Amino acid sequence: MAKMQTTVTPFPEKYPEITSFHRTELTPILSLYGRMVAAGEWRDYGISSLRDVAIFSVFRHSAENPIYRIEKNPKLTRKQGQYSVVAQNGKTLRRGHDLKMVLRVLEQKMIRIVN
Repeated sequence: MAKMQTTVTPFPEKYPEITSFHRTELTPILSLYGRMVAAGEWRDYGISSLRDVAIFSVFRHSAENPIYRIEKNPKLTRKQGQYSVVAQNGKTLRRGHDLKMVLRVLEQKMIRIVN
């Protein structure tokens, strides 16, 4: 009787990690988004969960490029901070370790709208 040989294909040791926003991170982002929608400044948003970065994009009109991107990059946690707000032109408006402090740059813009 001949022995059957079976080939075992091992699973990859580590699947690629997907970076995403946690519920506690989405709460202040969506709170700010709601206030800006009520002010008539923002109309739409999109969330991208990529391998290295999670992005919350804010649109004035749904057919445009995002006017702001709120990014989470865990690789920068020990350096400048994992959260950043990037303008439409690619300029980083604020970066830091605390999401609420980073979002203040957009809240200041809301205060200017009301004045």
